[in-house]
Amino acid sequence: MATVHQASRRRRWVRRSAAVVVCALAAAQVVGWFTATPKVGHFRSAADRAAYADAYQRALALMPVPTRTLDLQTTFGSVRAYQWENPDATGAPVVLLPGRGSGVPMWSENLPSLLTHRTIYALDAIGDAGMSSQSVPVTGASDQAVWIDEALAGLQLEHAHVVGHSFGAASAAALAVNRPQRVATLTLLEPAFVLGWPPLGTLAWSVPASLPFLPRSWRNAAIARIAGEDPGQIDPNDPVAAMITLGGTAYSSQLPTPRPLSDDQLRGLTMPVYVALADASTITRGAASLTKTALIGDVTTRVWPKTTHSLPMQVAEPLAKDLGEFWTANDG
Repeated sequence: MATVHQASRRRRWVRRSAAVVVCALAAAQVVGWFTATPKVGHFRSAADRAAYADAYQRALALMPVPTRTLDLQTTFGSVRAYQWENPDATGAPVVLLPGRGSGVPMWSENLPSLLTHRTIYALDAIGDAGMSSQSVPVTGASDQAVWIDEALAGLQLEHAHVVGHSFGAASAAALAVNRPQRVATLTLLEPAFVLGWPPLGTLAWSVPASLPFLPRSWRNAAIARIAGEDPGQIDPNDPVAAMITLGGTAYSSQLPTPRPLSDDQLRGLTMPVYVALADASTITRGAASLTKTALIGDVTTRVWPKTTHSLPMQVAEPLAKDLGEFWTANDG
């Protein structure tokens, strides 16, 4: 029975992670590289909005019931935020930032174990699929930092342990560079575009993976190639994967492609930083990124064996233990 359960969880990891990467990289190519005029993200139709909202609610139902649900006004629009309170926790709370095209429910595998350590807040990104609503174009990293900073101010959080996965890590890094006083510690989980550009091969595979008119078997093969997994492990019925897939097809994101941090920006990070890299990542290339993380002054870097870009889901409990110890050591 344990083997069947593990196989089911593995299929979920593959599909969720690959869907995040496909949506993110496809958006980066089409929007970030070839569109010069900033625009506002939007659902393509009322029917698309309804379909995504239904998928989002089904995925959110997999998570513990939030203590609070809030809509926070910022310069760039309204931010949907959730709080899960741990009444026994001490120290600064944790803020989770999702990857491109996903939304808060992408953290369903991680939330229970993280919640044992801290009170948790999670945000849907401005200008992306989710329950947030964009009203002003986001033109770069400094704008990303503004809306996150304003959302945390709306939550009355002077500072927090900020965690991002994939493209969410790029947003977290933007906050750390531009509004460092808000960041108690910075955690980058398989950070897309933060330490360098993804390999060209990964970008190339994202194209057939994101084309809905291709046969599903072709798209699944490309998705699995991006995730570094066996196509037979993909589970098309996973609620979170369905939500992420709709996030890429139903929502037109107009966010700019993040740029890797410069060497000076990496050296300039003043807060403690935790970087988790997957040894089989097709995005960060695992240990190949260590030359960049070494530039950070106060850094804890771990390359997790037998993991892919799905790292947070694949090692949810040991990762939470690592992060709990990291946060405790750096509460200040």
